[in-house]
Amino acid sequence: MPLSIDTGTSVTLHFSLALEDGHVVDSNFDTQPATFVVGDGNLLPGFEEPLIGLVDGDEREFSIAPENAFGQHNPQNVQGVERGNFEKDELELGAMYSFQNGDGELPGVIIEVGDDEVMIDFNHPLAGQVITFRVKIISVSPQRVH
Repeated sequence: MPLSIDTGTSVTLHFSLALEDGHVVDSNFDTQPATFVVGDGNLLPGFEEPLIGLVDGDEREFSIAPENAFGQHNPQNVQGVERGNFEKDELELGAMYSFQNGDGELPGVIIEVGDDEVMIDFNHPLAGQVITFRVKIISVSPQRVH
């Protein structure tokens, strides 16, 4: 009987993440499969839970709601920054910009450029999106002890 995916198992898989309109935002179907241990924090819990019980060779597609994926879009994560903090040539709508905060770098996207203020969206770019998570399980094995 094949080993099924559970907390602590090592899983090797191909995956893709797509938006509801079919736009693929990440995929490793054309490259090397990824290996992770269920519960090690490398995969968001909302992406791990649907894998529980799958075995080698299984192919599935799951719809992951925003609250189980990258979170809902939070209006409080959209903030104004004084325009003087930017070089003139940096101000481009949709541009990703890194800000220093107490914990290191925080990426944000420029969504509006005003005369005195630049509006930055610090939400994850996939926040508020339903994600189609497609997987092909290559192998499931007991976690290797290092």
